[in-house]
Amino acid sequence: MQAQILQFLNNTYPVQLSSMEAVTNEMYRCHSVKGTFFARITNYKTYEEQLAEVNWTTYLFNRGVRVPEVVPTIQDSLVSTLLLNEEEKSVVLFQAAAGIHLPRAKWDKTIFRTLGQQMGRMHQVSKEYQQSEAAQPIPHWYDNDEYDFLKSIPAEERAIRDIAKDVLKQVRMLPKDEANYGIIHGDLWLNNTLVDSDSALTMIDWQDCERHYYVYDLAVPIYSALEFSFAGGQNLIDYKRAITKAITDGYKEEHPLSAEMSRQLPLFMRLKELFEYNLMHMYWNFEELSEEQVRILNLYRSKIEYMHT
Repeated sequence: MQAQILQFLNNTYPVQLSSMEAVTNEMYRCHSVKGTFFARITNYKTYEEQLAEVNWTTYLFNRGVRVPEVVPTIQDSLVSTLLLNEEEKSVVLFQAAAGIHLPRAKWDKTIFRTLGQQMGRMHQVSKEYQQSEAAQPIPHWYDNDEYDFLKSIPAEERAIRDIAKDVLKQVRMLPKDEANYGIIHGDLWLNNTLVDSDSALTMIDWQDCERHYYVYDLAVPIYSALEFSFAGGQNLIDYKRAITKAITDGYKEEHPLSAEMSRQLPLFMRLKELFEYNLMHMYWNFEELSEEQVRILNLYRSKIEYMHT
């Protein structure tokens, strides 16, 4: 299969790739004398959705936002299609961005301030994009089934369903205008950022982009750092305060953040927590749960029920 993919890429793109290896089941690292590239081959999103995504990120790249460069095909298309195992999939080729995934111990307030600056710049440029002739439609968050919590969370989990309804209601009641709502990345965390030797940060993996409240982009890395990246060495609550201040301070250097939306950060962190819990119900096989999965589910149930009531 990799030979078929390599041939397709060399026939479709202005690159001469010599080898490749799978990074995930939909991402391939490719090598050539021109450097390293990453080929994303997936039908996780439709062709139209992926085209809207890379059209936006190309606009960001051209305006100096640190995102991976999309390599057009020989025919100057940002997305191509490949028939693989009798299934049509969309292909996007990226120039490899500089940097590495930082170790957890370095995911600190300094990096969070830099991330806030990049995020603020991204939101500012996105406002311009949405007013431009180049803009293509990107779906609203509430049109994504992964936010349809009541569809997947079982009826017997009454307390969590009530909490989910309340959180969704509170979010939907918030004022929505161009100052606080627009296109966001949607999944910025440790594994979706690269940092180079000069501490410059690049945001990667834009498949979950959506139209949402800008503050959600701030809530996600804070939440994810507390869940997955905290390396110890200090009190967790002190770490939370430090990274929250750092990311919001950095953000406000590039994009306004009202006091009202700042106060909503805890609400959007609850939304993110429910989102993660819902994904487990959507994608895990509950007939064959491992002990680790059962442990994680119960941990989330405990946190949601006891911390939200």
